[in-house]
Amino acid sequence: MSRVLLTVSGEVPGDLEAKVASGERPRPDYVEMARAMSADLLDVSEARRTTGRVGMLLERLAGPGPLLAWACFRRRRRYDAIFTDGEQVGLPLAILARLTGRRLPVHVMIVHILSVPKKAALVRWLRLGPLVDRYVVYASSQRRYLVDELGVPDAHVVLTSFMVDTTFWAPDAVPAAPGPRMICSAGLERRDYPTMMEAVCGLDVRVVLAAASPWSKRADSTAKASVPDNVEVTRLGFADLRQLYADAAFVVMPLEDTPFQAGVTTILEAMAMGRAVVCTRTEGQTDVITDGVDGVYVPPADVAALRATIVALLDDPARADTLGRTARQHVAEEADVVVYARRLARVVDDARAERAERRRKPSATRRRLGRGPRRRSPPVVRP
Repeated sequence: MSRVLLTVSGEVPGDLEAKVASGERPRPDYVEMARAMSADLLDVSEARRTTGRVGMLLERLAGPGPLLAWACFRRRRRYDAIFTDGEQVGLPLAILARLTGRRLPVHVMIVHILSVPKKAALVRWLRLGPLVDRYVVYASSQRRYLVDELGVPDAHVVLTSFMVDTTFWAPDAVPAAPGPRMICSAGLERRDYPTMMEAVCGLDVRVVLAAASPWSKRADSTAKASVPDNVEVTRLGFADLRQLYADAAFVVMPLEDTPFQAGVTTILEAMAMGRAVVCTRTEGQTDVITDGVDGVYVPPADVAALRATIVALLDDPARADTLGRTARQHVAEEADVVVYARRLARVVDDARAERAERRRKPSATRRRLGRGPRRRSPPVVRP
């Protein structure tokens, strides 16, 4: 029987295996994580099916995160580890443990951003920190915040690269189509498309912005901006997005300044496709690209710097190609979805081993000390 429960903050498609096998879409991280951890998957549809009216009420009031947390809580005795795929599930699970006084199995939680004041206040007020055995973070800024501001032990915070399916996103997966020079960007989360559009306005290059995301609820920042004549805004599925990267000279990731790793999915996809990435250096986006080695950083909201960098790479395609090749090598070694899944499986194993060691220590202490001092019989008072 599997001893790890892994949450999926969404619904696992019924045709997922068929689409992955046919090359229509990349492998999701949770598939490889479940394989590496021998874990059971718990998605939103399964949580709805098994939690009844309480789950329905939680989802209606607070969304799918607390629904998944409640489903995990109900299953806690069946597993010796629960891996929550974000604080939207992990924090409600910790809250349930705190409010009920019930012990959780080993709890490993992915953290996207905990430096939001409301989340941080909740962690402090309810003393949730010790109820999570390992925090997995993707940004150095979040690691520092957890350790320095929330008091999480350094050893309990694991900084890791995010992941990408380097088999699907691969330079040899699709040939580049002939056509005029083109650069692109993609995604919605914290994208600063207005700055990018201003930077490329009037340049002799076609620019495609695939402003869509299957998980972000952010508004499209191109909607109220003036779109230059050389810029096209579109929405693309996995296969068409891969073709877009293949056709691009390089990829641009314009970001608002934010303390978490917005843009990381697009960045890793582009790098896996062997494309250099010009990226805004934000507080949270500092850990993926090595500046001048496999990409180029520019300051936030700096139209002139972004334009100059784009022009320089357009004028030096050999450098762009070199950056892209290095980028591909880096992600294949450090961020491939299988490498990522095995790394997180080791995190779970380490946390379980630590929990087991804590349980053994009192027993070892008792063995060293014996059964403790014998109670002396009260003195017998004789007449």
